Amino acid sequence: MQFEDFWYVVALSQELKPNAVLSRTVLGEWLAIFRGDNGEAVALQDRCLHRNSRLSQGNVRQGMLSCPYHGWVYDKQGKVVSVPSEGDDHFNPLIEQIDIGSEECTTKAYRHKRCAKKYETREQEGYVYVRLAANPSEEFQPFSMPYYGKPGWETVRVINRFQNTVINCAENFIDIPHTVSVHPGIFRTSRKQKLEMTVERKNGSVLVEYQKETNNLGWYAKFLNPKRKEIKHTDSFYMPNVTSVEYNMGDRRRLFITSQSIPETEDSTLVYTDVTFNYGIWNKIARPFVRWTAQKIIRQDVEALAIQGEAIKKYGTQFANTPADTIHVFVESIVNQIARKKDPRILPNRSVRVSFWV
Repeated sequence: MQFEDFWYVVALSQELKPNAVLSRTVLGEWLAIFRGDNGEAVALQDRCLHRNSRLSQGNVRQGMLSCPYHGWVYDKQGKVVSVPSEGDDHFNPLIEQIDIGSEECTTKAYRHKRCAKKYETREQEGYVYVRLAANPSEEFQPFSMPYYGKPGWETVRVINRFQNTVINCAENFIDIPHTVSVHPGIFRTSRKQKLEMTVERKNGSVLVEYQKETNNLGWYAKFLNPKRKEIKHTDSFYMPNVTSVEYNMGDRRRLFITSQSIPETEDSTLVYTDVTFNYGIWNKIARPFVRWTAQKIIRQDVEALAIQGEAIKKYGTQFANTPADTIHVFVESIVNQIARKKDPRILPNRSVRVSFWV
């Protein structure tokens, strides 16, 4: 198993217009994303075979992508279908082979073998996904976003770039102790409340259930939990890059915050976050407040993780852990296992009960 075996978001479906080309980076690989003549998403290595220009800076016409430098044109399979400087001789089978990319271009169906490297794509729930591995160790599926598009549910979708790693972003998104310091008032207020949690590592995932949580919702506490009942709060991490937070405060008071952290480079992570909620008759009214609050909280996290990233560059990743960091220890064990090209699901199941203060 390796990170390239998994699916990663590269765009919102609505971003990928018929004549648009998007530049994306996943696991250090440059990608040019566009729609082919059949309307399906195409992902090519962002490199022209001719003189290594960036295809993402070119133009899309009738589902074909042209390089901005010398005008070479690529179709949805990555096949070069036009070389302006060669005119009609472009289709002469005696032309010297330039490069061999994806398997489609090595078949006898083509009269020549000029073809860019192509990656598999998939669209699901308003996202465009790319998988870098041509022959993955296992057929994983893109993560299914909770209640996306379901009747009675609304989704607010935001995108943010973090100057830090996927693992540190994921840990931040399911970390309660930092919220009092980083998001005072808007999300939580320090009231020296003792919480309990059960942290379980199982099958490549980390599942967290909280107990005795009643009032940590900041500005919107009176709306979300006016009677201060115990909140059903769970956090989850799914390999290799997905976190999901659920708050269930009763009928028509349910909220999911799901983030897919996309590894661009070693210290740059693009995060696509869905805030999906069911507030009954308040859904439409709540939507702008949910978006504003989510983005404000995430901006605070962006700043905090940028500071952490700077310190990590200088001093490394030797962390001092507390019992409340059990979540992080389990997440790191899973990600590190994949980094060693091993399957995290073979790690022994573990369950730990922890008490901590916020």
